[in-house]
Amino acid sequence: MKSLPSPVPRPPAVAGQFYPADPERLAETVEGFLGAVPQGRVESVAALLSPHAGYDYSGKVAACAYRALPAAAFNSVVVVGAGHRKAVAGAALYPGDYVSPLGALLFDAELAERMLAETELIVPDPTAHAGEHSVEVQVPFILKTLGSVKAVCLVMNTEELDDAVVVGQALAKCLAGRRTLLVASTDLSHFPSSAVADLVDPTTLEALATMDPATFWLSNKCMMNRGVPGLGTTCCGAAAVAAVMAAAKDLGATGMRLLERTHSGAVTGEGDGPRVVGYAAAVFIRGGPSGPRALAAEERGALLACAREAIAERFAGGREARGELSPMARLNLPGSAFVTLTDAEGELRGCIGDLEPRQTLLDSVRRNAASAAFADPRFPALCADEFAGIGIEVSVVSPKRTAHWSEVRPGDGVVVERGGRSGVFLPQVWEKISDPAEFLGILCSQKAGLPREAYRQPGTTLKVFSVEKMAEKGEK
Repeated sequence: MKSLPSPVPRPPAVAGQFYPADPERLAETVEGFLGAVPQGRVESVAALLSPHAGYDYSGKVAACAYRALPAAAFNSVVVVGAGHRKAVAGAALYPGDYVSPLGALLFDAELAERMLAETELIVPDPTAHAGEHSVEVQVPFILKTLGSVKAVCLVMNTEELDDAVVVGQALAKCLAGRRTLLVASTDLSHFPSSAVADLVDPTTLEALATMDPATFWLSNKCMMNRGVPGLGTTCCGAAAVAAVMAAAKDLGATGMRLLERTHSGAVTGEGDGPRVVGYAAAVFIRGGPSGPRALAAEERGALLACAREAIAERFAGGREARGELSPMARLNLPGSAFVTLTDAEGELRGCIGDLEPRQTLLDSVRRNAASAAFADPRFPALCADEFAGIGIEVSVVSPKRTAHWSEVRPGDGVVVERGGRSGVFLPQVWEKISDPAEFLGILCSQKAGLPREAYRQPGTTLKVFSVEKMAEKGEK
């Protein structure tokens, strides 16, 4: 059983660097930032996201986060920051007060003990906080907005999503029924051009709005895997953010509200700077909209245009290539899609797709459009003289869930898996096969190479999903 060491106050490490060391000047600075942004109080806040750069760069954005807090709603706070200096397996807890020139953020030893008892991934480790700024820069804002609250401060940098989620779930258990604010301390992209930051940062925030840590985590990986010049990270406090999101979700948060976003180039007046850092303020809220929203008309149009362009590029002699990030952030999120081609008579001419997100939605559509045209083994490669008459349909795939065969209903997409064999029918197949038993039987026999009744047998797994379908004008 872990136990807390004797509490030792942590002195300021970056006073005079990230913010003024003089108490009067610091108070004036924080009050000035808070007074310069609108009073944007948001009810039912479970957690907030605040940047942690020097106040000259991100102080105004941080003020937007703290000005959103409802009055007298919290009597304690848990700050989870990025660990920039020491590798931490889970979360490193500071066992003592966090001191600032404005006073100390007092340590909540009782809450800390509960955290240590909840999971082995939370450990007391003052050395991980030595010289660290991510928590420290939040303290003056907390003292000015929440007053004399007790706190537990942690830093994280694990590269294991599962560990970050376990920490978040443990925090939620410890905070259930308490009036405790969760703070995730993070900056966004480091150090792309301002133009790239204006694509990457909205994508990261869109991923956060899904309230799904796995989507957020994969989104970061997808963007980092693109090899964007200068992009060192999409979110320096990714582990902290994933943990806080998981905790907020378990505590009833259903959505995220963005309050402010900018980057260092805009703050310093170098709007088109070649090397910037992104900042955002946001709150995770209870009672907001939940679940994915439908794609907007312009997003649907962009996916269809991308599919046609990908085929046209191949006819022009180009090879399959990863495209640029889209100014439409949702299209940059991890996604999976099927692309279906039909000939001039409306007959199937090719269909290829993904069931699991492996890249951005836009790249999934781009790749599968080319594959449907040139690599569907059921059809010869598309000829150039056919292309103008081809109809294109894109089906964006939702996450799958396991279901019993008796639960399958018309309108479901279905995957069957057994003994290393698998097959899939999109929901569109119901337009030709309306009986569930016939639908599942043909799926097993013709798509998976299984006995027709395999869907009823033990050892067979069925997974259902939905699609958001879109087609070019004139197509059904």
